[in-house]
Amino acid sequence: MKLAILGTRGVPASYGGFETFAEELGRRLAERGHDVTVYGRSGFVDPALGAYRGMRLVVLPALYTKHLETVSHTFIAAIHAAGQGFDAVLLCNAANAPFVRILQLGGTPVALNVDGLERKRRKWGLAGRAYYRLCERLAASVPDALVTDAEVIRRYYRRCFGASSQMIVYGGDLERPAGTATLDRLGLTAGEYLLYVSRFEPENNPDRVVEAYSRVAGARQLVMVGGAPYARELTERVRALADRRVVLPGPIYGEGYRELLFGCRLYIHATEVGGTHPALVEAMGAGRPVLYYDTPENREVVADAGRRFRFTGQAALEAVLAEVVDDHQQLAELAARSRRRVDERYRWHDVADAYERMLRELC
Repeated sequence: MKLAILGTRGVPASYGGFETFAEELGRRLAERGHDVTVYGRSGFVDPALGAYRGMRLVVLPALYTKHLETVSHTFIAAIHAAGQGFDAVLLCNAANAPFVRILQLGGTPVALNVDGLERKRRKWGLAGRAYYRLCERLAASVPDALVTDAEVIRRYYRRCFGASSQMIVYGGDLERPAGTATLDRLGLTAGEYLLYVSRFEPENNPDRVVEAYSRVAGARQLVMVGGAPYARELTERVRALADRRVVLPGPIYGEGYRELLFGCRLYIHATEVGGTHPALVEAMGAGRPVLYYDTPENREVVADAGRRFRFTGQAALEAVLAEVVDDHQQLAELAARSRRRVDERYRWHDVADAYERMLRELC
């Protein structure tokens, strides 16, 4: 099949979950003999690269503002892709639902992966939330296939719009890192630091994690991997709250990211909006003990493989941290459960199988 993936910042992955998804799925489809093109954004992908891990790369511009970056790039990419003779297109992000028709008018069937409920993010004002609500309605009716990555999101589209979707999860089995260059550069010792990975946005609660951590005694460091181009105030707040034990290296991807995951003592997941969160699944795939913010989406992913927390009450993050961080038996049990959960449910090979079957049916 001649396939395209649109709606992400592109590969190699250097931003977030959709980019990692495009890379991991795209390379596996290419390894199976499919002709795979991934569209990316200038500023995130080097136009001179041309190809990566068997995928052809097309780099196009965007209007780099909080509200227009995604939609401006996908609009241009959809126009370009409509004339390329693709057998099927996988479009990422519900915000891109208005551009499905452009591709279909060119005779290309489209599968849309909607991710989570983006309109719930506090960074969006009334206009942004109204736009996302419109996109949800379009996502439920216009694409040739609707893809959700969590049962909670699948039920939402069925309940609110009467729409059926194919529920395909995210992969979490990672290659082990080859070395420790990133740990060495940051002055970290494997097994002696806690890890948080996410964009610094309000719903990901980086400031609340730092506040809770600051109330827990001990010398173990907290590594906060991430940042956000449109959330400078929150980033500055995190920096102001951080004590000397907190390491803020900014975004880290690829080999360095895997080093940090496989080397951490435990992983803290504090995101409250979305479907299946890639970093959470990947931390479990690395066999790390997981503490996760108690939401229906996160409970669905982790099940009994981690410890829940909130930011108040008896299950407050600082209380759970204080209980778990030096309990070697509990950490070992949680690590084993994490690995088992990913082996049973979140394997990239199975994810690629499901997408390959779905895309064949669309052709």
